[in-house]
Amino acid sequence: MPITNIIVVDNPARWNFQVKDVEIIAAKAYLAPTSTQSWPEARVFNLCRSYAYQSVGYYVSLLAEARGHRALPSVATLRDFKSLPIARSLGLDIEEIIQSSLKDQTSHKFDLEVYFGQTLDRRYARLATQIYRLFPSPLLRAQFIKQDRWLLSSVAPISISQLPDAEREQIASFAQDYFGRKHVHKAPKQRFLYDMAILVNPHEENPPSNAAALKKFTAAAREVGFYVETITTNDADRISEFDALFIRETTSVNHPTYRLSRLAHAEGLIVIDDPWSILRCANKIFLAESLARAKVPSPRTWILTSDDLRHERLDTLPMPCILKVPDGAFSIGVRKVESREELKGQLEAMLKSSELVLAQEFAPSEYDWRIGILDHQPLYACKYFMAAGHWQIYNWSAPNEDDKSGDSETMHVEFAPPVVIQTALKAARLIGDGLYGVDLKQIGDKAMVIEVNDNPNIDHGIEDRALGTELYRRIARSFRRRIEQARS
Repeated sequence: MPITNIIVVDNPARWNFQVKDVEIIAAKAYLAPTSTQSWPEARVFNLCRSYAYQSVGYYVSLLAEARGHRALPSVATLRDFKSLPIARSLGLDIEEIIQSSLKDQTSHKFDLEVYFGQTLDRRYARLATQIYRLFPSPLLRAQFIKQDRWLLSSVAPISISQLPDAEREQIASFAQDYFGRKHVHKAPKQRFLYDMAILVNPHEENPPSNAAALKKFTAAAREVGFYVETITTNDADRISEFDALFIRETTSVNHPTYRLSRLAHAEGLIVIDDPWSILRCANKIFLAESLARAKVPSPRTWILTSDDLRHERLDTLPMPCILKVPDGAFSIGVRKVESREELKGQLEAMLKSSELVLAQEFAPSEYDWRIGILDHQPLYACKYFMAAGHWQIYNWSAPNEDDKSGDSETMHVEFAPPVVIQTALKAARLIGDGLYGVDLKQIGDKAMVIEVNDNPNIDHGIEDRALGTELYRRIARSFRRRIEQARS
């Protein structure tokens, strides 16, 4: 049975921890050309003394990635260790946790040692977990400085020789917990070529895929060679166990879904959707500018600020019109205004949470098109009809659950109007080659793009009504193809 977990150290004789189901080897043994024969599949935990460029430790992580092994830390993380701007930037992702964890510190400097994702002082356990998720490495030290607020100033790996002797027994227990979490429920490895994580949020009221669709995704992925496991954002420290990440939780830039997508990409996973797609789709202002520049038809759009409340520009907007906050999702943060007075009032309220607001001309229609696109190819075509008595697909204020959304009609893409398909493809190319849902309105013989969504809805009984199981297989085959292209 192939070895799963390998700890690589400069000198195994100095490693005095007892960790079950883990092999300890010397760096030189791992770097030997014949080592891939001994460990065709491995997760390599690099605990060498130095990770400096062109050092032995650096080459352990570099060759691990070249051999198709999972390396912690990865070469990308090693680069992050060396960059103060990256450390500062990533520190902003956990700003609130840093400030709350260090609020009682009286000095202006603070060091936090993180051993296998944990720390000896439980007061900083939450902070240690977040640091590990940003910089996945078994042993590391984070340094903080206080200016007007606490800042993450640097993150660096710790060598085995730097571990405190008095605490080695506790650190050894951390190591055992750390490795004990690896694939405890995994099916026999020989059945599968690759590992896929499907990210879900069990508590999400309106997830992108219902439970039946997730089962079909899992079955299709297994057909093409994936071991599949559902995870949550709390499992970020396990992301290096997988070859692919399929996000089926509603994404947002200022949200753990984006950070996990970024982390997975840095670790070399194939991710749908990738962090760039999330960034580009999440902001409606970016999308509006991109569509205009590419001359893709879309409703006339204006970007409004607080200055517009004091000028006559609002008088030039057509009525009715639609107001949108830049990063809203599922029609949340979208308002229809019928008069100048309502426009000014709604804009004033929305500007309290966003410095920019998008205004678009209102294009009434009986339904919206949603064209699913994957790998620059149309995947499915749906008509989403407006909610009863409402101007949108979703009516979140409806008193009854059944009235919150309208009916839908799904067809093979060959039966959708060519102008709708071609316009959707052109819009999706502005984002990337991932999985997107392009929303359009058809007015006569013309189609206009309303928005492009990363992580689009795929529910059993709706989006799969035409293709059935083949829809899930196409997505699974895309993952496998992307992995094999990356490795070749």
